[in-house]
Amino acid sequence: MIYPTVRAIGLAAFGMPLALLFGVFAPRLWILGPVWLALVFALVLIDAVLGADRRRTELSLTAPAALTAGVEGEALVQAAFAAAPSRLQLSLEANGRIEVLPLRQTVEVSERLGRARFLLRPNRRGPGRLERIWARWQGPFGLVWKQKTDETARETPITLNIQAVKDEALRLFSRNAFYGARIQFDMGAGSEFHALNEFHTGMDRRTIDWKQSARHGTLLAKEFRAERNHPVILALDTGRLMCEPLAGLPRIDHALNAALLLAYVSLKAGDRAGLFGFDARPNVSSGALSGPNAFAHIQRLAASIDYSTEETNFTLGLTQLSGQLSRRTLVVVFTDFADTTSAELMLENVARLLSQHLVIFVVMRDDELEDLQRQAPTNADDVSRAVVAAALLRERELVVTRLRRLGVQIVEAPAGQIGPALLSRYLDLKRRDLL
Repeated sequence: MIYPTVRAIGLAAFGMPLALLFGVFAPRLWILGPVWLALVFALVLIDAVLGADRRRTELSLTAPAALTAGVEGEALVQAAFAAAPSRLQLSLEANGRIEVLPLRQTVEVSERLGRARFLLRPNRRGPGRLERIWARWQGPFGLVWKQKTDETARETPITLNIQAVKDEALRLFSRNAFYGARIQFDMGAGSEFHALNEFHTGMDRRTIDWKQSARHGTLLAKEFRAERNHPVILALDTGRLMCEPLAGLPRIDHALNAALLLAYVSLKAGDRAGLFGFDARPNVSSGALSGPNAFAHIQRLAASIDYSTEETNFTLGLTQLSGQLSRRTLVVVFTDFADTTSAELMLENVARLLSQHLVIFVVMRDDELEDLQRQAPTNADDVSRAVVAAALLRERELVVTRLRRLGVQIVEAPAGQIGPALLSRYLDLKRRDLL
């Protein structure tokens, strides 16, 4: 695309009042007006011909293969010329999930090559795309813009920050490594039979196996260890309420980070972990997987969970989950609710799960509502906001209280801290052999 610059338009416009003046005061010189416009038009054509050829200009993009939610990336845009201009403007266009900063850069061309670096800031997890590169430059007279567009259409998916999850898991798990090693390998703690050993002074007399002792002619005691291979199912509500923003990210992203943190640690500890997602209907189900290598599969499933506008169907989701569980399971439910009325079906279905399974309910504390409630009112609008916030918090507390009375384990923390809080509760349950 070639089009005139502001300078060319200004020169053409400057000839109009001159032509008008000549037409009024010197009618014989009216021809100077069209001559002026023709001269400007000729200069524009010459400038377009002398400027760098668009067909011999190559645009290229170097960008990350994927971006991580909450972590900025960088893209390099290059323009290579056969006959280069002195200056060049470059721009990079992306879809709504990626913010490109700055919008446009003016760079100097050196050795027939112009380069510009753009900051890529992911806004939301999902399929990001760098769609096209824009480049434009002026001719030697500065009268025309020459513009070239390259449709890159490069897919740049925005994934969860897995490295941060692993680093946090290793940091927190190493802090509790004494307890984790003890419940898994120390003998005498747990309910799973391990071996028969000779009875020694100081051992619990209740562990003596009298039948085997009589057969072997010596006192033998049963040695137990903590049961391993517990199934841990991470049930995520992916409906409309979970996609609302909280502390800079959608609630579902906070839940996925905490779920992956717990999945990583539980697989390392010898348990089995699985992911289950549902909104109006179940959309993700991995089953209980074992071994550290299963984390990659859970990670891919978590990355496939997109934002939804559907209302959550707890009856269908939790009923199907319950039908997939064949043994006692630790079920961790990540969800949100607006009031006691909308939470009725959730409470009813969680109560059914509790008859056979251990349930942890993760509640993200809404700091914004708490701040609105505590804020000192200065006008009538502040009073209204405080009253509404207090009512919502009271409704939430009623639901949490009912869950506790049912026997649900509650993990309540700010959105950025639910991962460590959930992991601490999981390790505590393992220490107490409640799984």
